[in-house]
Amino acid sequence: MTSEQYRAEFDATVTFSNGGNLQAEGFRVDVPGPDVGEAEVAVLFVTSLGLLMSDRVEVRGLRVFPEAHKGTRGGPSDAGNAAAATGWRWVELNHVITAGMITYPGLPGPEVSPHLTREASRDVYAPGTQFAIDRVSMVGNTGTYLDSPFHRYADGTDLAGLPLTSLADLPTVVVRTIGSGSRAVDVGAMAALEVTDRAVLLHTGGDEHWGTPGYADDAPYLSADGAAWLVEHRARLVGIDAVNIDEITSAGHRPAHSQLLAAGIPIVEHLTGLDQLPPTGAQFTAAPPRFARFGTFPVRAYAAVPDAGGTHSR
Repeated sequence: MTSEQYRAEFDATVTFSNGGNLQAEGFRVDVPGPDVGEAEVAVLFVTSLGLLMSDRVEVRGLRVFPEAHKGTRGGPSDAGNAAAATGWRWVELNHVITAGMITYPGLPGPEVSPHLTREASRDVYAPGTQFAIDRVSMVGNTGTYLDSPFHRYADGTDLAGLPLTSLADLPTVVVRTIGSGSRAVDVGAMAALEVTDRAVLLHTGGDEHWGTPGYADDAPYLSADGAAWLVEHRARLVGIDAVNIDEITSAGHRPAHSQLLAAGIPIVEHLTGLDQLPPTGAQFTAAPPRFARFGTFPVRAYAAVPDAGGTHSR
């Protein structure tokens, strides 16, 4: 492999879904190689500037040339990008489950009770040996959990049938809408991002209200059009840091659940800590037990994040 580095120069126009546009002339970004195309450069451009609500990106006059990288944010030499990393660090993206906690309004919290106490186990095992075996009763929608297609469709794939290729070590793209003033994550927030075969994690800031009565009030959600776009572009998994991936309405419509799960795309709800992830480069895992004829179950959702310091390994 060659160690030569490349950059790209181009003109661009970004059209925003909430109105207006941005023009750039002679803009430069680091690129991974000489064969990079306009679509990949468009993603690097939007990521480098941290643009939100971008609906369409047009790249013109693309020129790729040998030059040392300057550290474009989200680019191949960004400290938060896997290509530059010599190690990994781990980031927890789940809520801790405790007895009685309420995850979704109206659903019961988990009930935890002993099946075998340490004291009682002394009569079962050799002197000095003791164990605790506990029992838990809870709904599948507890804590940070994953929805399989069976959750929505009687003939859908259940938790036991989901392949690990849809759950573990998924290349990740983070869609940041926190602070945008919009509850709905729509196509414009994602249009310039590469989502095919990736875990798409929606960083809305909804987890700020976790554990409070306001958690479900005016919560962020994925729009129906946004869900359709993710299906069309073949996302591998979709997660959100809010009470539901759909807007909670009295009518009970769930277009995001319906479209994503019909396409076999698992959903992870009630994530947290997405502010700790770079826009791209992380690897996401959220694997539930292989529970037959069951649709939803808590997961330990986490990400491996590139660490340029090299203090961790995978």
